[in-house]
Amino acid sequence: MRTLRAVVVWLGLAAAPAFAQMDFSGEWQPVRNQDNTENPLIGDWVGIPLNEAGLARAEAWDASIQSLPEWQCRPHGWAYISRGPTALRIWKDIDPYTREVTAFHAQWQQSSETPIYLDGRPHPPDYAPYSWMGFSTGVWEGTRLKITTTHLKEDYYRRNGIFSSDRATVTTYWIRHGDYLTWINIVHDPVYLSEPLIRSGEYRLNLGAPFPPHPCIPAYEGHSSGVPAHPPGRNPFVNEAAKMMKIPPEALRAGAATLYPEFRLKVRTP
Repeated sequence: MRTLRAVVVWLGLAAAPAFAQMDFSGEWQPVRNQDNTENPLIGDWVGIPLNEAGLARAEAWDASIQSLPEWQCRPHGWAYISRGPTALRIWKDIDPYTREVTAFHAQWQQSSETPIYLDGRPHPPDYAPYSWMGFSTGVWEGTRLKITTTHLKEDYYRRNGIFSSDRATVTTYWIRHGDYLTWINIVHDPVYLSEPLIRSGEYRLNLGAPFPPHPCIPAYEGHSSGVPAHPPGRNPFVNEAAKMMKIPPEALRAGAATLYPEFRLKVRTP
């Protein structure tokens, strides 16, 4: 009887369909809302767990740096672009014999194409080349894809002076529910962050949407030499965001504390 029960259970498991892996292929449009902009005013650092080095780097930011020829055509990096303003295209590589998906490729209109390898390959050593999109591998957690990205060049989390270092690593989750793709990034950056930075974004499937090229030719825009930056304590724009939001300027520099509900009580207290 016990053997019969074991056989019945085994047959039931064998007859059950395998847990299907999700397909993320297609053209996707970002779902925009007031909470997912990464181009706020200079000085708006609320909700970012910046440490002292991150704050110092952000306070030195001068927006005119983006007019330099070497900045004009640089692509957005992996830590930023998932919450950027442009469309996304994803396609897959399939092994011709096993028919398994061996990689997904992600490409934005204003960024580079990058593969996410699913074939179990290891990440390269630290001395391997770094790039804007880094090196990514993925593993399935049910229908959710977990992606680990390393070897990222120094870039930015927001285009208002909040930088990411080349020691940052990103854990990404792709979660599809119907025609919507939820994108979750968890960034560990020992140089500029005091704790992980967690952000999410949404995309909506738009199959067949046009995906035109995005050519860029750098041009001289008036800076004769040097890199635009403000000396410590001399940036005249850092408190503009505090005035607009009607909060104390110190609140902008509170780092990780701004992530938690208790901080709202401190903001209300003169």
